[in-house]
Amino acid sequence: MNNSVFNILLIICLITAVSCQSHNDTETKPCVAQNYISSNGMADQAQGGIKLIPITTPKGDFKVWTKRIGNNPSMKVLLLHGGPGMTHEIYESFEGYFPEANIEFYYYDQLGSYYSDQPEDLSLWDLDRFVEEVEQVRVALELNNDNFYLYGQSWGGILSMQYALKYQENIKGLIISNMVSSIPDYMKYSDEVLAPKLPKEVYNEIMIYEEAEDYGNQRYLDLVTEHYYTRHVIRMPQDEWPDPVIRGFKHLNPEVYVTMQGPSEFGIKGDATLKSWDVKDELHKIKTPTLTIGAEFDTMDPKHMEWISQTVKNGRYLHCPKGSHLSQFDDQEHFFPGLIQFIKDVDGGIF
Repeated sequence: MNNSVFNILLIICLITAVSCQSHNDTETKPCVAQNYISSNGMADQAQGGIKLIPITTPKGDFKVWTKRIGNNPSMKVLLLHGGPGMTHEIYESFEGYFPEANIEFYYYDQLGSYYSDQPEDLSLWDLDRFVEEVEQVRVALELNNDNFYLYGQSWGGILSMQYALKYQENIKGLIISNMVSSIPDYMKYSDEVLAPKLPKEVYNEIMIYEEAEDYGNQRYLDLVTEHYYTRHVIRMPQDEWPDPVIRGFKHLNPEVYVTMQGPSEFGIKGDATLKSWDVKDELHKIKTPTLTIGAEFDTMDPKHMEWISQTVKNGRYLHCPKGSHLSQFDDQEHFFPGLIQFIKDVDGGIF
């Protein structure tokens, strides 16, 4: 190759490199997006990012469903959904924000949830077993403390805390969203703060069904949905609920939910396995950079969420002043910028 041809090729390469490093946002976005959406060479490319992960349990081997969105070697977020027994669907709003921030993330239906295997053995719906399931998923997805952010909301927040207390050396960043660290504290807040805010006649009628344990009564469900859910779960009229929320509720596995959470929509009652869960006294052991997210109208006490951020070794609190339990839908203007900033700050080593 003569020098003139070599010099021309070198100039072309330099121009290409500079164009992708330009400080002009309109120029950098196509380069970032092209890399972010690329699946070349990925094992899940042929399935559009979907991967069924084999997991081993005391009751046999099963498969759980995951789906990768995006491609970023240093920022990979695994989403632990709520419920228990809910699905990844109520996090589909993340697609409107994470790709623009170049954050790779994974949908994941836990065992028993709609897109994964659904064995009928109730002994599988156990917190410690779910922790080991998350660890198996992490290994299968090749996530590690150089890139692994664990996000857990509601029941997923319980699971994320319990996982971090055992496996925090694997985590780069921990996000505990809309979940306190004590079920007894949650019950106290529900009984003493939230319930009295309901219209008196509504509260009294709901309590009639609660005391009779008539949780499947349609009137009870209608009252709870209209007067409680629209205030503290998702602050929208029911006929305006986003499609992912409707699908998520439709696909809820009641066996998982009732076994762990119980049949009531007002706290955890009966012989639900999570009834006595409490890790308040263990939170100081968590050294991983941690974000807690609370909301003004949440079913969970936002002051408790702030307290968690002050109790772990390296925490930050994000408050959603317009949000409730599903702040990713009803207070996106605060939820996503704060969440994304935390991930980027940890990634940049400035947290």
